Amino acid sequence: MSSNDELIRDWLKDHRITEVEMLVPDMAAIARGKILPTNKFLAGLENDTLRLPESIFGQMVTGADAETKALSQQAPDMILAPDAETIRIVPWYREPTAQVICDCVRRGEPVQLAPRQILKNVLKLYDDKGWKPVVAPEVEFFLSQKNIDADYPLLPPAGKSGRPQTGRQAYSIDAVNEFDPLFEDIYDFCESQDIGIDSLIHEEGVAQVEINFYHGDPLQLADHTFLFKRTVRQAALRHDIYATFMAKPYEQEPGSAMHIHQSIVDAKGHNIFASRGGKDTRLFMAYIGGLQKYLPAAMPLIAPYVNSYRRLVRFLSAPVNTHWGHENRTVGLRIPESEPKNRRIENRVPGADANPYLAIAATLACGYLGMTQNLSPTKAMEGNAYESMRYQLPRHLLDAIQRFRASNDMREILGEAFVDLFSDVKASEHDAYQQVISPWERQHLLLNV
Repeated sequence: MSSNDELIRDWLKDHRITEVEMLVPDMAAIARGKILPTNKFLAGLENDTLRLPESIFGQMVTGADAETKALSQQAPDMILAPDAETIRIVPWYREPTAQVICDCVRRGEPVQLAPRQILKNVLKLYDDKGWKPVVAPEVEFFLSQKNIDADYPLLPPAGKSGRPQTGRQAYSIDAVNEFDPLFEDIYDFCESQDIGIDSLIHEEGVAQVEINFYHGDPLQLADHTFLFKRTVRQAALRHDIYATFMAKPYEQEPGSAMHIHQSIVDAKGHNIFASRGGKDTRLFMAYIGGLQKYLPAAMPLIAPYVNSYRRLVRFLSAPVNTHWGHENRTVGLRIPESEPKNRRIENRVPGADANPYLAIAATLACGYLGMTQNLSPTKAMEGNAYESMRYQLPRHLLDAIQRFRASNDMREILGEAFVDLFSDVKASEHDAYQQVISPWERQHLLLNV
């Protein structure tokens, strides 16, 4: 038994765990895996019988299999390799239950289709250069009444006052206090799982909330975000409401983003985005140039669904371009005011619906390409980018998939097989969407055409 496995075994014993959930984030960051009694889990660790078929990475968000040639038709098994650093109590169960995030291995090698491995591969590129990325996600989500019939639109839930919100309450303390019992559960659940969340604010939308994470290691923050989204949904159900990370769940409301703050430090811990005198470095400018050039090609990773593009519209707090600017929230790439040691870039393009492993990997991959190719950004944007700049990002999912497939740089940095498979999954999801007739079509076409 490896030292990793011994740590897991000792942890399970110390916490008197009776059951273990083995979690594998799929392409949509849905938790696939197995639930096992602790004794069977430990036995499986010793004899490598903890397995899942590789086909889980070809599943659409609907649960159906995508049409793809990027996976073997034999659906070979992968060995699940639990990461001891991710084992935690599941706080919403009565029985002492553990959850652990697993990597996937075949013949002793990592499975290169797994989203968690994609992020690891990008981080290895940085490590080879002596660089260490530091990230901090900000995740937005909406609360709603239970929506049992998907044909009906969402409705805001009632809080302590018994009255649903009817208007936007950006940054309102009282609006957050309406749901104090829920947020207390969220904070308690996160604390018990060592998920480091910082501030909580009410966002612009009706019943929309944003949670900020502490900055840190990208893989750890991706793990935290993955567990956090699951935690919030479970906590909301305890209060008989829904929490959703859809990019655009409510009509006429802003969408939900997953803003990613990022900086890079060298081996000595110095931020390479700022000089000793506080000036922007050449690497900082090249990183911005990389984001500007490659984010449009990486869009399926950060805007992965048809619904994602409903968020990316003018004047609703979401970017439509890759321009950058200082303290400017109308551009895709914002530079917050900070001390030189905290010099960072906020990528405002990703949606809350994105897989956190892939959204972080895509952002860092674009920046890496910019630095290694010594790219130059445009001039910093001043003023309202909505009024003066045209759309630069894909307007719909099919356009995004096409750009992703055609990008040789994305293929080189993320892997040919992954790009093909992920593109096939997204294309299959789009085909499934095309089979649905929307209320708009029935409303305006049924009797008029």
